[in-house]
Amino acid sequence: MHRYPWISLTRALAVLRITVALLFLAHAVMRVANESVVQFAHFLGEAGLPFSHAAVWLITGFEIVGGALMLAARHVRLLSAGFIVLLLLGILLIHRHFGWFVGEHGTGGSEYSVALLAALLVIAAADEWSTVRT
Repeated sequence: MHRYPWISLTRALAVLRITVALLFLAHAVMRVANESVVQFAHFLGEAGLPFSHAAVWLITGFEIVGGALMLAARHVRLLSAGFIVLLLLGILLIHRHFGWFVGEHGTGGSEYSVALLAALLVIAAADEWSTVRT
């Protein structure tokens, strides 16, 4: 008899990978669609990041291409490492100044980024495990 969660660990890990890939992809696509690249670049420039406009386009491109590749289960460990670097830089440059909580008890904090960091570690480990097993 099957019990919750009604899917295998392999499928659950695929759901996690696909979900995280879509989150990064959607985040970047909305940045472009809402034309907020300039605003984000200005914010990063104010935070002391040199070449902030180019950096935002590199980040956005990585999130779009990396999200699409991760969605297709390509280069998962390498992309996970790249996304982890982006998240750690985001925490350092942006989110730590807003505290821990993202919503309800605060705005813009680090908790969401930490959850994504944990998810990316699991995704990378699962990719390595599946490569070793096959």
